[in-house]
Amino acid sequence: MPQIFRSSANTLARASLVGLLLLAGGSVGLLMVLGRSGYVTRAHEFIDQPIQFSHLHHVGDDGIDCRYCHTAVETSSFAGIPPTKTCMNCHSQIWSAAPILEPVRASFREDRPLRWIRVHDLPDFVYFNHSIHVKKGMGCETCHGRVDEMPLIVQESSLLMEWCLDCHRAPERYVRPRSEVFTLGYRPSVPQSVIGPQLVREYGIQSLTSCSTCHR
Repeated sequence: MPQIFRSSANTLARASLVGLLLLAGGSVGLLMVLGRSGYVTRAHEFIDQPIQFSHLHHVGDDGIDCRYCHTAVETSSFAGIPPTKTCMNCHSQIWSAAPILEPVRASFREDRPLRWIRVHDLPDFVYFNHSIHVKKGMGCETCHGRVDEMPLIVQESSLLMEWCLDCHRAPERYVRPRSEVFTLGYRPSVPQSVIGPQLVREYGIQSLTSCSTCHR
């Protein structure tokens, strides 16, 4: 019986299998890269707000403490978005006629809140409590980045589960004294490898990585 396939068909079949494996592996790798990209996580993406509030100016230049606007950060799961009255505490006296601030004045006159868009917006199936992280010595900068250097606020980190677990598995790498939680540009006076484990013991920090910690 004559041979149906040439001997080169064996090479072609092997090459096809290798090609399919490479294509499958490449597709999986591409999906993993895409899932961590800013296109999906929205990290470093500017979000249009009712007013383009500058943390660089208010925090960096004027030195306003985080807690002046985010009043609930030490006592609640939600840091809190400041009401218009908080803005008007200053802007009824300074820049009181600036055109860019007319939406703030209109909001105050009409008793109608400004509709700020959340930048760090976790999925509904994720439970996060600001107050417990503050009490355990996790600085604002650890999650939110150097907001005092941001003309417009952006999501500094991916907020992916692996990013959260990186801290939950090794809190000693990130914990700082409670007195320094709101300090931007914090640098420990002694190496983090020394002070971190000490604070973990002092604050009773546990390495919580079970699903129910965040998914309730």
